[in-house]
Amino acid sequence: MAHMLIRHKVQDFGKWKPAYDVHQPARAAAGLKDLRLWRNADDPNDIFLLFEAADVAKAKAFAASADLKEKMTSAGVIGQPEIFFLSGD
Repeated sequence: MAHMLIRHKVQDFGKWKPAYDVHQPARAAAGLKDLRLWRNADDPNDIFLLFEAADVAKAKAFAASADLKEKMTSAGVIGQPEIFFLSGD
């Protein structure tokens, strides 16, 4: 089973979350299943997202897509997100 983990900062969680929710069909089309969303207890604008990835190549293409970058920018993501692709035994 493969997973994708993303960490990024946002300007305002209240603005970011609705934009994230609306983008769910694009994640599903990339073979990603939303599993968890966490907020840093010390900084609620520091977001961690965990997805199950049906196809790692498709997930990587989605993570590098112009569409995702545009959505993240318009939602208020600050800086470059950290994206990890994980596999478990």
